[in-house]
Amino acid sequence: MRRLLFAAAAILGSAVFGVPAYAATPLVDVEWMKANAGKPGIVVLDIREDGVEAYGKGHIPGAVYTSYDKGGWRVKDKNGTPGMLPEAAALEKLIGGLGIDSRGHVVIVADGTSARDMGRATRIYWTFKVVGHDAVSILDGGFSAWVADKKNPVEAGIVRPQPATFKVAMRPELLATKGDVEAALARGTPLIDNRPPDMYVGVNRTKDVLKNGTLPGARSVPESWLTENNGGKFRDSGALAKLYAAAGVPTSGEQITFCNTGHWASLGWFVSSELLGNKQTKMYDGSMAEWSRDDKLPVETKVKVQ
Repeated sequence: MRRLLFAAAAILGSAVFGVPAYAATPLVDVEWMKANAGKPGIVVLDIREDGVEAYGKGHIPGAVYTSYDKGGWRVKDKNGTPGMLPEAAALEKLIGGLGIDSRGHVVIVADGTSARDMGRATRIYWTFKVVGHDAVSILDGGFSAWVADKKNPVEAGIVRPQPATFKVAMRPELLATKGDVEAALARGTPLIDNRPPDMYVGVNRTKDVLKNGTLPGARSVPESWLTENNGGKFRDSGALAKLYAAAGVPTSGEQITFCNTGHWASLGWFVSSELLGNKQTKMYDGSMAEWSRDDKLPVETKVKVQ
């Protein structure tokens, strides 16, 4: 099987209120998108990094735009930690404002140029799952895969959706807090660092992280391993399982993914939970940005350069 849980989603029948229900698979391909875009109940969410200007020049027909960086998907908390999950009320307003209700099947479309880029899609995917919305997918390869076939239509202009009512039903089992990570350290739960190797070993760090290094005992599964040639298409489940084995990371049982601010960690969570099927995977939202702000918490530096 080339891709676990990949595409080929079939119409299951009629859902409540007469809106067709579609099989919610983690990844859909271009063929699935061509067959289903524009159907009742399908909401295509364009999150490309170049912004609304690029979206206005051309997007998948009917797609709605939202900004990953400025749209309210991630916020700074009261302690100054960036990139955190917003409050439920804010998410209800954000998602409902995009025309998405509890019946909509959301398909997220990133640029599809790199693993980092696909992390934008997995972070929003994870957000939908955390707030209780299972009908969500990611277009594998993103917009780049769509336009690679010149026959695929592209629509110009701005789609302004009719606001809908969206209700959050939080799933805390998908979200790891700082306290959860402390408890995981005490009992030896696997911790997976999805940052690049230079950050994992402590040579470099981003401005949001106040200390070099990683969580004590964490294993490294770099974000660039998770997509083909560090591009916009995810590796198949067989290749991913081999990479996890090489990193000494199990594909079952409790584990927590993390990075700097919960962006690359969402890639790791998506691969572990949705592609490899480990539903005991959590993502540490605050990641090293939050952890490093607490002087009482330990950080492991594998290479010291100062």
